[in-house]
Amino acid sequence: MDIVFAGTPDAAVPALEAFAESEHRIRAVLTRPDAPIGRRRVLTPSPVKTRAVELGLDVIEAERLCGEVITRLREKEVDAVAVVAYGAIAGPAALSTSRLGWFNLHFSLLPAYRGAAPVQRALIDGLDRSGVSVFRIDEGMDTGPVLRRLELPLDHADVAAALDDYAHRGAEELVAAFDELAAGTAKETPQTGQASDADKITVADAHLDLTAPAEAVIDRARGTSPSPGPWVELDGKRTKLFGLTPAPDAAVSGEAGQLRSWNGTPVLRCGDGWVRVAEIQPFGKPRMAAADYLRGHGDIRFDLRTDQGA
Repeated sequence: MDIVFAGTPDAAVPALEAFAESEHRIRAVLTRPDAPIGRRRVLTPSPVKTRAVELGLDVIEAERLCGEVITRLREKEVDAVAVVAYGAIAGPAALSTSRLGWFNLHFSLLPAYRGAAPVQRALIDGLDRSGVSVFRIDEGMDTGPVLRRLELPLDHADVAAALDDYAHRGAEELVAAFDELAAGTAKETPQTGQASDADKITVADAHLDLTAPAEAVIDRARGTSPSPGPWVELDGKRTKLFGLTPAPDAAVSGEAGQLRSWNGTPVLRCGDGWVRVAEIQPFGKPRMAAADYLRGHGDIRFDLRTDQGA
Protein backbone atom coordinates (compact mmCIF):
# COMPACT_ATOMS: atom_id res chain seq x y z
CA MET A 1 0.00 0.00 0.00
CA ASP A 2 0.96 3.63 -0.43
CA ILE A 3 1.00 5.28 2.99
CA VAL A 4 1.83 8.42 4.89
CA PHE A 5 3.64 7.92 8.18
CA ALA A 6 2.85 10.45 10.93
CA GLY A 7 4.97 10.67 14.08
CA THR A 8 7.30 12.92 16.04
CA PRO A 9 9.28 11.55 19.05
CA ASP A 10 11.84 8.78 19.49
CA ALA A 11 9.06 6.28 20.25
CA ALA A 12 7.79 6.65 16.67
CA VAL A 13 11.12 5.94 14.96
CA PRO A 14 11.02 2.11 15.22
CA ALA A 15 7.68 2.05 13.39
CA LEU A 16 8.99 4.37 10.67
CA GLU A 17 11.98 2.07 10.19
CA ALA A 18 9.74 -1.01 10.15
CA PHE A 19 7.60 0.49 7.38
CA ALA A 20 10.71 1.49 5.43
CA GLU A 21 11.75 -2.19 5.46
CA SER A 22 8.26 -3.46 4.59
CA GLU A 23 6.51 -3.85 1.26
CA HIS A 24 4.46 -0.71 1.93
CA ARG A 25 5.53 2.48 0.16
CA ILE A 26 6.00 5.60 2.30
CA ARG A 27 4.90 8.51 0.13
CA ALA A 28 5.55 11.10 2.84
CA VAL A 29 6.38 11.49 6.51
CA LEU A 30 4.25 13.89 8.54
CA THR A 31 5.86 15.34 11.65
CA ARG A 32 5.77 18.41 13.85
CA PRO A 33 8.02 21.39 13.02
CA ASP A 34 11.51 21.88 14.44
CA ALA A 35 11.27 22.92 18.10
CA PRO A 36 13.60 24.74 20.53
CA ILE A 37 15.38 22.23 22.77
CA GLY A 38 17.52 22.61 25.89
CA ARG A 39 18.54 25.62 27.93
CA ARG A 40 19.89 27.39 24.87
CA ARG A 41 16.62 26.71 22.99
CA VAL A 42 18.38 25.39 19.91
CA LEU A 43 15.94 24.77 17.06
CA THR A 44 16.02 20.99 16.60
CA PRO A 45 14.25 18.63 14.17
CA SER A 46 12.08 15.87 15.58
CA PRO A 47 13.62 12.38 15.83
CA VAL A 48 11.18 11.22 13.14
CA LYS A 49 12.20 14.05 10.77
CA THR A 50 15.88 13.26 11.34
CA ARG A 51 15.38 9.58 10.49
CA ALA A 52 13.09 10.34 7.55
CA VAL A 53 15.72 12.61 5.99
CA GLU A 54 18.32 9.87 6.47
CA LEU A 55 15.99 7.47 4.64
CA GLY A 56 15.49 9.95 1.80
CA LEU A 57 11.76 10.37 2.44
CA ASP A 58 9.60 13.41 1.68
CA VAL A 59 8.83 15.28 4.92
CA ILE A 60 5.75 17.38 5.65
CA GLU A 61 5.97 19.52 8.79
CA ALA A 62 2.78 20.73 10.42
CA GLU A 63 1.84 22.10 13.84
CA ARG A 64 -1.85 21.58 13.09
CA LEU A 65 -3.71 19.44 10.56
CA CYS A 66 -5.49 22.12 8.57
CA GLY A 67 -5.15 24.36 5.54
CA GLU A 68 -2.27 23.68 3.17
CA VAL A 69 -1.20 20.47 4.89
CA ILE A 70 -4.58 18.91 4.09
CA THR A 71 -4.07 19.77 0.44
CA ARG A 72 -0.59 18.25 0.44
CA LEU A 73 -1.87 15.06 2.06
CA ARG A 74 -4.67 14.74 -0.50
CA GLU A 75 -2.16 15.14 -3.32
CA LYS A 76 -0.31 12.05 -2.09
CA GLU A 77 -3.40 9.89 -2.84
CA VAL A 78 -2.39 7.25 -0.31
CA ASP A 79 -4.28 4.19 0.87
CA ALA A 80 -3.82 4.77 4.59
CA VAL A 81 -1.99 6.81 7.22
CA ALA A 82 0.03 5.19 10.02
CA VAL A 83 0.29 7.27 13.19
CA VAL A 84 2.60 6.93 16.19
CA ALA A 85 2.65 9.83 18.68
CA TYR A 86 2.30 12.54 16.04
CA GLY A 87 1.09 15.10 18.58
CA ALA A 88 -1.89 16.80 16.91
CA ILE A 89 -5.56 15.92 16.55
CA ALA A 90 -6.74 14.64 13.17
CA GLY A 91 -10.16 16.10 12.42
CA PRO A 92 -12.62 15.05 9.70
CA ALA A 93 -10.73 16.87 6.94
CA ALA A 94 -7.45 15.10 7.74
CA LEU A 95 -9.11 11.71 8.22
CA SER A 96 -10.61 11.94 4.72
CA THR A 97 -7.21 12.35 3.01
CA SER A 98 -6.61 8.60 2.58
CA ARG A 99 -8.67 5.82 1.01
CA LEU A 100 -8.88 3.52 4.04
CA GLY A 101 -8.34 5.93 6.92
CA TRP A 102 -5.84 6.73 9.68
CA PHE A 103 -4.58 4.04 12.07
CA ASN A 104 -2.76 4.68 15.32
CA LEU A 105 -0.35 2.68 17.46
CA HIS A 106 -1.18 3.33 21.11
CA PHE A 107 0.90 2.16 24.06
CA SER A 108 -1.86 0.59 26.17
CA LEU A 109 -4.55 -2.06 25.96
CA LEU A 110 -7.43 0.16 24.96
CA PRO A 111 -9.79 1.38 26.31
CA ALA A 112 -7.45 1.59 29.31
CA TYR A 113 -5.20 4.65 29.45
CA ARG A 114 -6.55 6.74 26.61
CA GLY A 115 -4.50 9.90 26.18
CA ALA A 116 -0.98 11.28 25.96
CA ALA A 117 0.86 9.33 28.67
CA PRO A 118 -0.38 5.73 28.83
CA VAL A 119 2.92 4.10 29.82
CA GLN A 120 3.72 6.74 32.42
CA ARG A 121 0.29 6.48 34.06
CA ALA A 122 0.35 2.68 34.04
CA LEU A 123 3.74 2.68 35.80
CA ILE A 124 2.56 5.21 38.38
CA ASP A 125 -0.47 3.01 39.02
CA GLY A 126 1.80 0.05 39.71
CA LEU A 127 0.70 -2.17 36.80
CA ASP A 128 2.98 -5.09 36.00
CA ARG A 129 1.37 -5.69 32.60
CA SER A 130 0.02 -3.47 29.84
CA GLY A 131 0.46 -3.62 26.07
CA VAL A 132 -0.06 -1.99 22.70
CA SER A 133 -3.10 -1.48 20.48
CA VAL A 134 -3.54 -0.58 16.82
CA PHE A 135 -6.84 1.18 16.22
CA ARG A 136 -8.71 3.23 13.64
CA ILE A 137 -8.66 6.93 14.47
CA ASP A 138 -12.11 8.48 14.70
CA GLU A 139 -13.25 11.84 16.07
CA GLY A 140 -12.98 10.72 19.71
CA MET A 141 -9.90 10.51 21.94
CA ASP A 142 -8.46 7.04 21.25
CA THR A 143 -11.97 5.60 20.93
CA GLY A 144 -11.89 3.89 17.52
CA PRO A 145 -12.18 0.15 16.82
CA VAL A 146 -9.10 -1.99 17.43
CA LEU A 147 -7.38 -4.00 14.69
CA ARG A 148 -4.62 -5.59 16.79
CA ARG A 149 -3.60 -5.66 20.44
CA LEU A 150 -0.71 -7.31 22.24
CA GLU A 151 -0.38 -7.74 26.01
CA LEU A 152 3.15 -7.16 27.32
CA PRO A 153 4.99 -7.11 30.65
CA LEU A 154 5.51 -3.73 32.30
CA ASP A 155 8.45 -4.53 34.53
CA HIS A 156 10.82 -1.85 33.25
CA ALA A 157 13.03 0.36 35.41
CA ASP A 158 11.62 3.59 33.98
CA VAL A 159 9.54 5.16 31.22
CA ALA A 160 12.44 5.33 28.78
CA ALA A 161 13.05 1.58 28.95
CA ALA A 162 9.34 0.78 28.74
CA LEU A 163 8.71 3.06 25.76
CA ASP A 164 11.72 1.70 23.89
CA ASP A 165 10.45 -1.86 24.36
CA TYR A 166 6.83 -1.03 23.52
CA ALA A 167 7.88 1.06 20.50
CA HIS A 168 9.71 -1.86 18.92
CA ARG A 169 7.05 -4.44 19.75
CA GLY A 170 4.32 -2.05 18.66
CA ALA A 171 6.05 -1.34 15.36
CA GLU A 172 5.66 -5.00 14.44
CA GLU A 173 1.96 -4.89 15.31
CA LEU A 174 1.36 -1.73 13.29
CA VAL A 175 3.01 -3.11 10.15
CA ALA A 176 1.09 -6.38 10.62
CA ALA A 177 -2.16 -4.41 10.78
CA PHE A 178 -1.28 -2.67 7.51
CA ASP A 179 -0.45 -6.02 5.95
CA GLU A 180 -3.96 -7.17 6.88
CA LEU A 181 -5.48 -3.95 5.53
CA ALA A 182 -3.68 -4.52 2.24
CA ALA A 183 -4.88 -8.13 2.09
CA GLY A 184 -8.44 -7.22 3.01
CA THR A 185 -8.32 -9.46 6.10
CA ALA A 186 -8.21 -6.79 8.81
CA LYS A 187 -10.87 -7.12 11.50
CA GLU A 188 -11.98 -4.10 13.50
CA THR A 189 -13.36 -4.76 16.96
CA PRO A 190 -15.16 -2.08 18.99
CA GLN A 191 -13.47 -1.23 22.28
CA THR A 192 -15.08 -2.81 25.34
CA GLY A 193 -14.40 -2.68 29.04
CA GLN A 194 -13.60 0.05 31.52
CA ALA A 195 -12.07 3.14 29.95
CA SER A 196 -9.49 5.25 31.77
CA ASP A 197 -7.57 8.43 31.00
CA ALA A 198 -3.82 9.01 30.72
CA ASP A 199 -3.37 12.76 30.82
CA LYS A 200 -0.02 14.33 29.97
CA ILE A 201 2.51 14.09 32.81
CA THR A 202 3.28 17.38 34.57
CA VAL A 203 6.08 18.39 36.94
CA ALA A 204 3.53 18.20 39.77
CA ASP A 205 2.88 14.54 38.93
CA ALA A 206 6.57 13.80 39.55
CA HIS A 207 6.54 14.96 43.20
CA LEU A 208 7.27 12.07 45.57
CA ASP A 209 5.19 11.89 48.74
CA LEU A 210 7.71 10.37 51.14
CA THR A 211 5.00 9.56 53.68
CA ALA A 212 3.44 7.16 51.15
CA PRO A 213 4.28 3.42 51.07
CA ALA A 214 7.66 2.58 49.56
CA GLU A 215 6.04 0.71 46.66
CA ALA A 216 3.96 3.74 45.71
CA VAL A 217 7.00 6.01 45.85
CA ILE A 218 8.95 3.66 43.56
CA ASP A 219 6.03 3.39 41.12
CA ARG A 220 5.74 7.18 40.84
CA ALA A 221 9.49 7.49 40.35
CA ARG A 222 9.45 4.86 37.58
CA GLY A 223 6.54 6.60 35.87
CA THR A 224 8.20 10.03 35.83
CA SER A 225 11.82 9.08 35.14
CA PRO A 226 13.81 10.26 33.30
CA SER A 227 11.43 13.11 32.43
CA PRO A 228 10.25 15.32 34.06
CA GLY A 229 12.21 13.55 36.82
CA PRO A 230 10.91 12.43 40.25
CA TRP A 231 11.57 15.10 42.84
CA VAL A 232 11.41 16.02 46.50
CA GLU A 233 12.40 19.19 48.31
CA LEU A 234 15.48 19.87 50.41
CA ASP A 235 15.37 23.16 52.31
CA GLY A 236 12.60 24.27 49.97
CA LYS A 237 14.55 23.53 46.78
CA ARG A 238 13.60 20.88 44.27
CA THR A 239 15.90 17.85 44.26
CA LYS A 240 15.54 14.96 41.81
CA LEU A 241 16.04 11.31 42.74
CA PHE A 242 16.69 8.50 40.26
CA GLY A 243 17.01 4.72 40.32
CA LEU A 244 14.66 3.99 43.23
CA THR A 245 14.39 0.29 44.03
CA PRO A 246 13.10 -1.73 47.01
CA ALA A 247 15.29 -2.11 50.10
CA PRO A 248 13.18 -4.38 52.31
CA ASP A 249 16.22 -5.67 54.19
CA ALA A 250 17.57 -2.27 55.27
CA ALA A 251 18.20 -2.75 59.01
CA VAL A 252 18.54 0.90 59.95
CA SER A 253 16.47 3.40 61.91
CA GLY A 254 15.14 6.66 60.52
CA GLU A 255 12.11 8.84 59.89
CA ALA A 256 10.18 9.47 56.67
CA GLY A 257 12.17 11.64 54.30
CA GLN A 258 15.60 10.69 55.66
CA LEU A 259 18.35 9.72 53.21
CA ARG A 260 21.27 7.90 54.76
CA SER A 261 23.88 5.25 54.04
CA TRP A 262 23.25 1.59 54.85
CA ASN A 263 26.29 -0.65 54.29
CA GLY A 264 27.51 1.90 51.74
CA THR A 265 24.15 2.02 49.92
CA PRO A 266 22.02 5.21 50.01
CA VAL A 267 18.54 4.38 51.33
CA LEU A 268 15.52 6.64 51.69
CA ARG A 269 12.86 6.21 54.35
CA CYS A 270 9.26 6.25 53.10
CA GLY A 271 5.98 5.76 54.90
CA ASP A 272 6.39 2.03 55.55
CA GLY A 273 10.03 1.22 54.79
CA TRP A 274 13.19 1.99 52.86
CA VAL A 275 14.08 2.31 49.17
CA ARG A 276 17.50 2.39 47.56
CA VAL A 277 18.47 5.57 45.68
CA ALA A 278 21.03 5.34 42.88
CA GLU A 279 21.39 8.98 41.84
CA ILE A 280 20.54 12.46 43.06
CA GLN A 281 20.36 15.81 41.29
CA PRO A 282 20.48 18.72 43.76
CA PHE A 283 18.82 21.96 42.68
CA GLY A 284 20.92 23.75 40.06
CA LYS A 285 23.57 21.01 39.95
CA PRO A 286 24.36 18.02 37.72
CA ARG A 287 23.11 14.51 38.39
CA MET A 288 25.50 12.43 40.53
CA ALA A 289 25.76 9.16 42.44
CA ALA A 290 23.75 9.37 45.65
CA ALA A 291 26.58 7.61 47.52
CA ASP A 292 29.01 10.37 46.51
CA TYR A 293 26.54 13.01 47.60
CA LEU A 294 26.11 11.44 51.04
CA ARG A 295 29.85 11.18 51.53
CA GLY A 296 30.05 14.94 51.13
CA HIS A 297 26.94 15.89 53.10
CA GLY A 298 26.21 13.12 55.60
CA ASP A 299 22.67 12.01 56.40
CA ILE A 300 19.99 14.42 55.19
CA ARG A 301 16.24 14.71 55.56
CA PHE A 302 14.02 15.94 52.78
CA ASP A 303 11.08 18.26 53.41
CA LEU A 304 7.83 16.33 53.81
CA ARG A 305 4.91 17.23 51.59
CA THR A 306 1.92 14.97 51.13
CA ASP A 307 0.42 16.75 48.11
CA GLN A 308 1.36 16.40 44.44
CA GLY A 309 1.55 20.14 43.85
CA ALA A 310 4.60 21.78 42.33
